[in-house]
Amino acid sequence: MANLAKLHFVALDITGKNYLTWVVDVKIHLEAGNLADTIKEENSASSQDRTKAMIFILHHLDEGLKNKYLTVEDPLALWKALRNKYNHQKMMILPRAHYEWTHLRIQDFKSVAEYNSAMFRISSQMKLCGETITEEDMLEKTFRTFHASNVLLQKQYRGRGFTEYNQLISVLLVAEQNNKLLLTNHHS
Repeated sequence: MANLAKLHFVALDITGKNYLTWVVDVKIHLEAGNLADTIKEENSASSQDRTKAMIFILHHLDEGLKNKYLTVEDPLALWKALRNKYNHQKMMILPRAHYEWTHLRIQDFKSVAEYNSAMFRISSQMKLCGETITEEDMLEKTFRTFHASNVLLQKQYRGRGFTEYNQLISVLLVAEQNNKLLLTNHHS
């Protein structure tokens, strides 16, 4: 537990813009400290566990939020209040994530790493909002958005039968690196 006390993550902003990631962080840390039951309905957590959970949650709130919920003494009540206040973030993030997913194309990025980063950011946002992005979805998105001049290359990659997105990205990263090396050798 001493090591867990050293771990930190960003406090919940008063605007709630980081609410969804904050919820994940708090749940993980409470679970690691055997305090996850304190934020569940009809829990039988001891008063000591509820106090530990309150201290932890309050420690990870913006000062303005601490002041607002100063009189709340139960972690479940605080959890519900924060959910009521900020759960609308899903409604704000999800449409944007859908838009970005729809317009995500590998051909629009200068490198495979940039595309991969955007893919993970968008799919993570969608997962936080309850949408599921499968390996097949990510593979298909990548194959379908190759540049038109790379149709043959796209068919070759598709023919290799990748079942995991990471496998495809690894191959694309290696190919990109080899192409850079060939160009460097050619110019020298």
